[in-house]
Amino acid sequence: MNSLVVLKDHVRKEWIDYNGHMNDADYVRAFSWAVDGFVREMGVTDAFREKEQYTMFTLENHVCYLAEMNFEESLEVHATVLDYDAKRVHLFLELYGAEGKRAATSEQMLMGMDQESGRPGPFPDEVSSKLQSLADQFSVETKPKEAGRVIGIKKKR
Repeated sequence: MNSLVVLKDHVRKEWIDYNGHMNDADYVRAFSWAVDGFVREMGVTDAFREKEQYTMFTLENHVCYLAEMNFEESLEVHATVLDYDAKRVHLFLELYGAEGKRAATSEQMLMGMDQESGRPGPFPDEVSSKLQSLADQFSVETKPKEAGRVIGIKKKR
């Protein structure tokens, strides 16, 4: 799978919980920062938001926790585009720890927002063009096994 590295960081002391490893909320924090990185790659920077009054919202987020992350462990978040349309991006993120350990995934739906109207709005042309290029470079033929999952308890009969 060809992916775009959208965050490089490390596990901070304040992210360690009472179990001695990275707290679940901080996996989400890392994914949130990674989304910011992806959105910047789309061209939606602080300056663009200010000038165009256009931003991105997260509509939905599904996280799968796969391995523990420890204090000071390096991390990277990789992004792939599962799908997109005129105003939405279906994004898949993978958080890797030391030595390539796949520690968590996050499937997210992002929506472009017109800040003047407060309503969803189609991507401006330059953003749409950049997103198409990103999708061409960083998409998957087969969805990762964590994508599209439904939470539930399978009943034994």
